Amino acid sequence: MKTLVKNITSIQTGIFAKPAGSGEVVYLQSRHFDEYGQLLASLHPDLIADGISEKHLLKDGDVLFAAKGVKNFAAVYESHNEPAVASTSFFVIRLTAKKVLPEYLAWFLNSHPTQAILKAQAIGTSIASISKVVLEGLEITVPSIETQKAILQITNLRNKEKALRQKIETLREKQIQQQIMNAIK
Repeated sequence: MKTLVKNITSIQTGIFAKPAGSGEVVYLQSRHFDEYGQLLASLHPDLIADGISEKHLLKDGDVLFAAKGVKNFAAVYESHNEPAVASTSFFVIRLTAKKVLPEYLAWFLNSHPTQAILKAQAIGTSIASISKVVLEGLEITVPSIETQKAILQITNLRNKEKALRQKIETLREKQIQQQIMNAIK
């Protein structure tokens, strides 16, 4: 089944705040993620909870989409006991349809064809930005939950394979360099 993203989600922007250094709420920013949308390190609460609306607090399964800059990625938010909000760099996408897994939506947004569509419609000269209207207007194919899970499993295995190949290449390079150093001595 094909539908528009706006038909299966609600989308809101993150909030603008100045981190206080310590607090009760984690303020998620693009710098907390690598280029693949994976969290880089443990997070520490750096915002005071006063004045933060309940509607802005992230929930398990929310999809964060980095809409500004050159790194446009989607990541699924998983609560780790600390309340968190997203910065204005992100759109917070909350699924309204049970027929779509958050991980599948993130996979779809990160896929090469979708990224090409988004980049072609980005606005701004110095800092490119994807608009909410563009995001909502994306057409998404929604297969069965079983097929979504299979796609995610294949993608996960492929990413593990890539990581292993990179690790093998790094170790092989070290081995060759060591052999060269041994030959010199």
